[in-house]
Amino acid sequence: MEPSQAEALFRLDSYPYRHRAGDVANRPLVTAAPAISLRAAAAVMADAGVSALVATDVLGRPEGILTERDLVRAMARDGAAAADTDAATLMSRPVQTVEEGAFVYVAIGRMRRFRIRHLVVVDQMGRAVGMITRRSLLRLRAGDALAMGDRAAAAEDAAGLASVRADLAPLAGSLLDQAVDARAIAAVISAVTRDLTARAAGIAEASMLADGEGPAPAAYTMLVLGSAGRGEALLVPDQDNALVHAGRQSDDPWFAELGRRMCRLLNDAGIPFCQGGVMASNAAWRHAAEDWRDRVRDWIAHPDGDNMLNADIFFDMMPVFGDKVLGVDLKAFALNHARHAPHFLHAMTRDLDDMHAPIGLFGDIRTDGRGKLDLKRHGLLPLTLAARALALRQGIALTGTAERLAALGQAGLLNATDAHQIDEAHALVMALMLDAQVARIKAGKVPETSVVVSGLDPHRRGLLKTALKRIDAMVWVMRSSVTA
Repeated sequence: MEPSQAEALFRLDSYPYRHRAGDVANRPLVTAAPAISLRAAAAVMADAGVSALVATDVLGRPEGILTERDLVRAMARDGAAAADTDAATLMSRPVQTVEEGAFVYVAIGRMRRFRIRHLVVVDQMGRAVGMITRRSLLRLRAGDALAMGDRAAAAEDAAGLASVRADLAPLAGSLLDQAVDARAIAAVISAVTRDLTARAAGIAEASMLADGEGPAPAAYTMLVLGSAGRGEALLVPDQDNALVHAGRQSDDPWFAELGRRMCRLLNDAGIPFCQGGVMASNAAWRHAAEDWRDRVRDWIAHPDGDNMLNADIFFDMMPVFGDKVLGVDLKAFALNHARHAPHFLHAMTRDLDDMHAPIGLFGDIRTDGRGKLDLKRHGLLPLTLAARALALRQGIALTGTAERLAALGQAGLLNATDAHQIDEAHALVMALMLDAQVARIKAGKVPETSVVVSGLDPHRRGLLKTALKRIDAMVWVMRSSVTA
């Protein structure tokens, strides 16, 4: 990255990286039938105080948009005769959209790239739920410093994907300097990782068409699993992805080639192949929908060894590309079956037997021979495992650890004090890990999940010790609730 680009990233206004498109969308969305006349459309827009109308199909998905500018141009061209024209003749298609869970910076980048003033916000099923306008974004003060935008969606090759990936470390450092919660930064990193995976899948599919491999033989969706799926990825990249399709076993060769191309693109872009083979290029992570259901049933019926390792990463899935309904349905199926399988949920917490707070006999933090402590192993992992198991038992569909903990508190399974303290502990451990990773990258070193305990000032060492003790205690409480 050029110094000027890095400097721009370090001057970022953090608002677009902390808030979602759904947070700034104008709701409710004003819609109209395509057959509405321009006269009636103008009246509707005036009464609602909006600058655009959206036409939707029977499922609520946007299929056309009519703006004030369209009306003005029609009147200037045709005069009063334009009033009786059907709006459908002027509506822009296709409609540019952004998912309500996407960060605001993605919406800003998309509006800039397509040079549009209106962006329709959709839910995960593609249904229109709101509108973002250029006017509504003025208060964000997001100028040229927004160097990332939605560049992932516009990347054409591995080099384009790599340039986006390279911006994540300085972006994370900038947001840390602005005291943004490390978990919010992890959510941004995860969102970018999911966007990169989605774009790699799109590039791979296009390359197969160009090479004469033909279109997809059936609907499919690409899934991102693990930390990026639950919104907690930091700066140690790793591929964790899978594919579900609506075809037959005979369709697998096409999907196998798609998986190979996508995973190779991600590896070339700086997101290495998963050492455990959790990738759509691996036949074990590429199935038809019914075969996936059989696999989930097998995991739940035989919760041991590799089955549990696979289940742990699978239950944090997020569909990112293709027909996302396939992923949503599969996740709902898995959640429903897991919550009614106490033996499976009990097995999910089995590894916690060997995970205890690394606190010595005299109250010191135990480290390895290099003075380091792996905060993923001794801080995040036990909390993630316990929160996931208890959330599944309660039928909570949320995947983020913080969100799961909050939901458990709202359900009365954690008292207010415990919920607040464990939330603080989780935030601190994430912040220490991320801070250490940013520092290593700045120093030209490979990031890792460990921190040098002696490098922390006495105050932060004290906070870390308290956090580890609280995590240890709360994990025991949650595990007891799972196995009760």
